[in-house]
Amino acid sequence: MDIMAESMTLFPIPEPFNTGFLAVDDLHKVYYEESGRSDGKPVLFVHGGPGGGIQTLDRCYFDPNVFRIILFDQRGCGKSTPEAELKNNTTWDLVEDIETLRKHLGVDKWLLFGGSWGSSLCLAYGQVYPDTVKGFILRGIFTLRKQELDWLYQDGACYVFPDFYKDFIAPIPENERGEILQAYYRRLTGDNEEEKHRCAKEYSRWECRTSKLVPDKESIDILENKVWTLQISRIECHYFVNKGWFKTPTYLLDNVDKISHLPCCIVQGRYDMVCPTATAWDLHKRWPNSELCIVPDAGHSSREPGITTMLLKAVDKFKDL
Repeated sequence: MDIMAESMTLFPIPEPFNTGFLAVDDLHKVYYEESGRSDGKPVLFVHGGPGGGIQTLDRCYFDPNVFRIILFDQRGCGKSTPEAELKNNTTWDLVEDIETLRKHLGVDKWLLFGGSWGSSLCLAYGQVYPDTVKGFILRGIFTLRKQELDWLYQDGACYVFPDFYKDFIAPIPENERGEILQAYYRRLTGDNEEEKHRCAKEYSRWECRTSKLVPDKESIDILENKVWTLQISRIECHYFVNKGWFKTPTYLLDNVDKISHLPCCIVQGRYDMVCPTATAWDLHKRWPNSELCIVPDAGHSSREPGITTMLLKAVDKFKDL
């Protein structure tokens, strides 16, 4: 259902009261932070990408007087080390990292809040550890099905953004464009550093250009951050060419029954070009206990006013969980 709501603004930025690095194996250390109330209601913010990393404003969807706000950078991205590392970096590694973090912080149960790839990881974690979850707030639903990946990278969004897509495919020879993700992955994991960084920037530029209904300066400025472009491009390609390491193409949807007893609010931009509304609709159909809010004047980004407003309203509904 299309839902328009009176605009709401993010909460003021709360300063973390606890930060740290958690060694999750012999290679990876995961950065985490807590803000808000130390005795508040625990909520875990799960960032997108894979490889996107957390940002300061991610703390601001939650009332700091109510919530214990927990954020972390997934393996290889943000402040986590080593940066852009692909070894021991799979969906199931991240699921276990979340559970390790929960135990480390002494959390009994928490609310999960994630968008895009963050929605995928929330679903994967919840399906393995449903008894640790109070509920879900999910945005821009993504389940790594072939049709979802094909839409964005191969044959879908290119019809809406043919000019931007021309730039996206430019680094790839014409005879390799039939499998664009695999072609990018070879270069992003290769030894040619100049080619690697060029591909990282063009890959990231395509995502930034398609993420908002109207691209803004912020979306373009981040492309000058070579560390970020390499993290998100390498890690995304790594996950996508490996199909998320899911047993079946529809794994996340097929296992919704493990969490369908829990409350869930799905916030979806009607004109989301990265994660089209059909996937949110498919999840909602599998999850009768979920609420689907389609924002009629928004794309993919959580920073768009309509999306922000509906996420804030969802958090407010869940504050008494």
